[in-house]
Amino acid sequence: MNSTMTLSDLTALSGLEVFDYLDTEVSIPIVDGVQAQGDLIVTPADILPMVTSYPNARPEPVPQAGIELLRSAAGGNPHSLVSEAGNCTWTSGVIDPRGLALGILDTHVVAYLIHPEHGATGIAPGRYVIGRQQEFDTTIRRTPPAWTNDSYWGRGRLVAD
Repeated sequence: MNSTMTLSDLTALSGLEVFDYLDTEVSIPIVDGVQAQGDLIVTPADILPMVTSYPNARPEPVPQAGIELLRSAAGGNPHSLVSEAGNCTWTSGVIDPRGLALGILDTHVVAYLIHPEHGATGIAPGRYVIGRQQEFDTTIRRTPPAWTNDSYWGRGRLVAD
């Protein structure tokens, strides 16, 4: 896969489809930092050192046809991880005290997240934690910590696509 991949190129290589309202001739941006696609967030692993793989977790190679990482909240469109065969691994057996990580991506080439509705984003070579996004919700009350007098404490909820 080349560094000037278009959405059209990626869909042809992977066999995955996107909605026809997306411009398939645009170049896919490649990001080496934090990025989000719908309800997924990609974070360089060094920012989240507390997320690790289980000792017996086996990384699986990411095929050119992709691995489905997450399906939208309503059960619809999948977020898929795509890469050149043999140059990228996905480990889903992870320990995350936050409870948000889906897995760890190790890639030696540009990998891609593709979604029928959002299009695609490129992930530069490196190690990343891919997980769900969480937002703060002040409409859900919970018991505040002892160190505060604030009785209006919210909690996190997962972002839905």
